[in-house]
Amino acid sequence: MQNLRPKARSVSSIIIVVVVVIGAILLLSFGSQFFYFFKKVDAQEIGIQFTSGRIKDVVGPGVYSDFGLYVSMVKVSSQAIPFSVEDAEIITKDKQRMGVVVSGDIFRPGEMEKDVLRENWSKYRGLYTDDAALVAKVQDFARQAMKVCIGGNTFDNNTIGSARDELRACIDDELNGLAKSVGLIVRNVVVPNIILSAEVQAGLDAIVQSRLETEKAAQDELRAIAQADAEQARVEGEIQVEQSRIQETTRQQTALAELERQRVAAQLAVIEAQRANTLAELETERQRIEATKANEILAAQRNLEIRKLEADAMEAAARGEVALRKALAQLYADHPEFQMVTIAELNASALSATDKIIFTVEGSAPTIVLPGPGITPTVNVNQPQ
Repeated sequence: MQNLRPKARSVSSIIIVVVVVIGAILLLSFGSQFFYFFKKVDAQEIGIQFTSGRIKDVVGPGVYSDFGLYVSMVKVSSQAIPFSVEDAEIITKDKQRMGVVVSGDIFRPGEMEKDVLRENWSKYRGLYTDDAALVAKVQDFARQAMKVCIGGNTFDNNTIGSARDELRACIDDELNGLAKSVGLIVRNVVVPNIILSAEVQAGLDAIVQSRLETEKAAQDELRAIAQADAEQARVEGEIQVEQSRIQETTRQQTALAELERQRVAAQLAVIEAQRANTLAELETERQRIEATKANEILAAQRNLEIRKLEADAMEAAARGEVALRKALAQLYADHPEFQMVTIAELNASALSATDKIIFTVEGSAPTIVLPGPGITPTVNVNQPQ
């Protein structure tokens, strides 16, 4: 009995563990439809959040969690996916065979193209999540674009000169037009190589060789003509140089003679100018002397006139004074009382406010004693006896 009990306990423990594990698995598988925690979106990815099978939002790099009915998140790479495709035989417009290699970078819709993802997710989810499917699809688009662009032009227009740039631009436009239909963008499209068959290459080499020979013959002819022209030009140049030397010598001698003539003319002009200046100075001095003399004569005449006028004025004043005195004398003679009034006015005008007046009896003389120490001012008027 004791041995059976431990065995039964161990079996029970195993059954419990198995049940717990199965329950956890069922819980995780069932619960993952209702939540996700701390799901990380890296820098080179975008996250597409779903709710009940529909796109809820498109998010950039970060850590996200969500709860709800049938919630989930799918991460899509936003990195450039390189591709390269080669088509060794394409028929040009003029029925020539040529091949081409095209390469570039594929970009899926990003965080800014939410509407593109919502519109195309159900149809092209495989292209957005599977790099191999994406590259295969774009390679097919590129082959189609290559056939359209190369088949629409002649061989020369696809291979010679700037036609390579035009071919690349054409493939870029056609390829992006096809890729846009599935929400993709193709950038950095290049045509690194043009593939030619052996027959075409041999034909091109023959054409190039013939062209080179023709051009060489033309160059030889041009060289011979150029050498003859150069020799003729050399001889003509030597003649022209000699003529130019003679002409230059003559020109210089003529220029020297002209300079000498100008120098002599300049000296004569200086002499004439000096003579004119001297004459002008003499004339100026003569005019100044004459003006001085005229001024002195005028001043003397005016002084004489002034003296005469002054003498006339003095004579007139003297005559007036004499006439006035005569009139006064006659007045005094005719009217003695006017003479007494005039004497009184003169006496009154001779007095000031501080003068003292002493009235005495006619015929007496006053005695005035001036004040001093111990002296009383006294006025003694002697009375006539």
